[in-house]
Amino acid sequence: MRIVVKVGTSNIIRKNGSIDIHSMDLLARTISDIKNMGNEIILVSSGAIGVGTNKLGLPERPRELRMKQAVASVGQCELMHLYDKLFSEYGQTVGQILLTGGDVERKTSAEHLTRTFEALLELGAIPIVNENDSVSSAEIETGKDKVLGDNDTLSSIVAVLCSADLLVILSDIDGLYDKDPNCHPDARLIPVVYEITDDLRHACGDAGEWGTGGMLTKLDAAMRAMQNGIDMIITNGSKIENLYKIAQEEPVGTRFVSMKKKEAVSL
Repeated sequence: MRIVVKVGTSNIIRKNGSIDIHSMDLLARTISDIKNMGNEIILVSSGAIGVGTNKLGLPERPRELRMKQAVASVGQCELMHLYDKLFSEYGQTVGQILLTGGDVERKTSAEHLTRTFEALLELGAIPIVNENDSVSSAEIETGKDKVLGDNDTLSSIVAVLCSADLLVILSDIDGLYDKDPNCHPDARLIPVVYEITDDLRHACGDAGEWGTGGMLTKLDAAMRAMQNGIDMIITNGSKIENLYKIAQEEPVGTRFVSMKKKEAVSL
């Protein structure tokens, strides 16, 4: 199975702004083990600005655009250093791919990306993908280019480029609820979604302190995946062991069933 796993900033950065080494190590170990089971894994990782903020000893995430870009540059180096070190401990080789909106919009660039992903997987490497914040943030924040804008969107684009079987988004909650579980104790988890409706969109929550995307961006990512024949699962990133259940096709979190599979069930 070819699986794209997206990890958010909140999964690798603690609330106090420090790097959660334990979480990153557990992620690397679990992904390595699932790959050893015969699966192909592509990791989409947020966190460059959060890691850079910590690396530079800044008291808080910068607000000025040029500082965000500079911090992202430092953070991306540190992020890949950590991933390379951690995955190497479990016998895995990683490769870095940084993308901008133009890279996926242009047909020729998208084709090159697809071939690069295929080559990395053929070589047994784990591609680690992030948006090139040092270049693309200016376009995103000025509204000139919103192709990517968040890594939920990016992960769904990568899943399509790679012809993935499954997209897994690791969030800070267990899945999609019928209402905001942070405000409503009686909120119920929705285990399976066949269609994204306006009612589902009303269940979206706000972005976390260190992340940039809320549940709405995840629904948009699910829509793109479903339309391209790819299932998507939202599950809690603090429960990394859920990836084993997902690899064994056990029910976890919220599963968005692709159009193709929905049609097959109908038949």
